[in-house]
Amino acid sequence: EGFVLEGGSIHVDGEGTLITTEECLLNRNRNPHLSREEIEAVLADYLAIDKVIWLPHGLYNDETDGHVDNFCCFVRPGEVLLAWTDDPDNPNYERCQAAMRVLEDARDAWDRPLSVHKMPIPGPLHATEAECAGVVPLVGSQPRDPSIRLAGSYVNFLIVNGGIIAPSFDDPLDTEAAAILSRLFPQHQVVMVPGREILLGGGNIHCITQQQPAAPSRS
Repeated sequence: EGFVLEGGSIHVDGEGTLITTEECLLNRNRNPHLSREEIEAVLADYLAIDKVIWLPHGLYNDETDGHVDNFCCFVRPGEVLLAWTDDPDNPNYERCQAAMRVLEDARDAWDRPLSVHKMPIPGPLHATEAECAGVVPLVGSQPRDPSIRLAGSYVNFLIVNGGIIAPSFDDPLDTEAAAILSRLFPQHQVVMVPGREILLGGGNIHCITQQQPAAPSRS
């Protein structure tokens, strides 16, 4: 019956560990014919991973049903970056707390504990009436309305050779986000690019790009 898997629904560390969310991969609109264990088996078979870490949810109001690339990612093996808020009134608060509990208890494929870094969540971000009117809706997509909180996240960045391309939102936290990325990736140049237009359509930098591994060199 096939297997539904979007690139943004998983992150891997390159050493056998994959991270995803139950909200997405266990959603009945993805692979209802497969159990959790069967999904893990498919991932292991095709991606050569040995360990799956399941976070309960992704970011609040993420219309992808909680893609992990908008919420949590690997910095390097043994280290992850998690979208975070300390505000109990933020709808992401319980989601962040639940994810942290899982990550603090988790071990990767090499039985290493994870070091968890926090990335503040921008906003709250909302679309204007004019911005909503400029988004062409597709069948099944979430309607755009100024009352709906946008799922903006600095975790939705792309790693390239020597660089990090991350979204900015004209938000007071933009500078702090860039500083965190620079600290976590000291060998990379962090470039922040305006991400609001992408966010209005859903997702961000990582969602609309596809990293291409370098081919092995031939002597």
